[in-house]
Amino acid sequence: MFEMRQARYFVAVAEELHFGRAAEVLQMSQPPLSQAIRALEKQVGARLFDRTSRSVALTEAGQAFLRECRVLLADAERAEQVARHTQAGLTGTVRLGAVTSAFADPLPGILEKFRAERPAAMLRVREVDTHDGRDAVLRGELDAVLVRQVPSDRRLRSLPLRRDHFVAALPATHPLAAESSAPLDLAALADEYWVWLPRRISPNYHDELVAACRHYGFSPTATHTATSIASQLAMVACGLGVTLVPNSSAAQHRRGVIYRELTHTLELVELSLLWRAGDDEPLVKAFMATAKDFAEGSR
Repeated sequence: MFEMRQARYFVAVAEELHFGRAAEVLQMSQPPLSQAIRALEKQVGARLFDRTSRSVALTEAGQAFLRECRVLLADAERAEQVARHTQAGLTGTVRLGAVTSAFADPLPGILEKFRAERPAAMLRVREVDTHDGRDAVLRGELDAVLVRQVPSDRRLRSLPLRRDHFVAALPATHPLAAESSAPLDLAALADEYWVWLPRRISPNYHDELVAACRHYGFSPTATHTATSIASQLAMVACGLGVTLVPNSSAAQHRRGVIYRELTHTLELVELSLLWRAGDDEPLVKAFMATAKDFAEGSR
């Protein structure tokens, strides 16, 4: 098989149709160029040029060979560019997971900034629970996840992005919804029907909900169950019951739902970005840098 160098020599001669001018373009002397073309013709088994003392012309085989060499050189240039851009963290794919509340904030801002900085990069995003997301990163199925903070693990690195607090979500028709400007004593909802998130769906989030209610001295009755915060709010909007949600989810202003701040602020576990320790893939590192810049700019 001939080399890329030989293809470049051939294209230069084919475009100039003059060995002397082609040698100047290639910044080499003419005799080695003439020898390289003769060796190429022998190697491919075809005469590529008709030569006289006054002219050089492509043969039919040379014309066909020129078309293929141009494609070959263009592909090689693209391959080199892809390698350079990948090394610089400009192209490739980031596989990202995120808990439901992250899709309201801060993920939209991070993604917007990342796309602006690296328009050629690809993103593959999926919704995850905290524990499943962490495990997917450790297995190498995801490059990074935005999740509620988990116990420290030396195999992972983390970047704190946001700390939420709970607010009460009430149907717009609820009697306590009319006083939305005043903080609510959560104990007033102790006997209400509650829209709940089962522990198997999101252990950390479930435990935080339970702890928040117990802080106010009661254990809620889980009358209705949902599979995500978005579903919880949809069920509240239907008038089925009340629930607690992160304040970032309340920013979505779902129709039919009124949000009440609580008399005692109950902070949720930090929302953090997790990735594997020692992951040196340039695009993944670039995503982490973008997330850090966005988080610092939002404070």
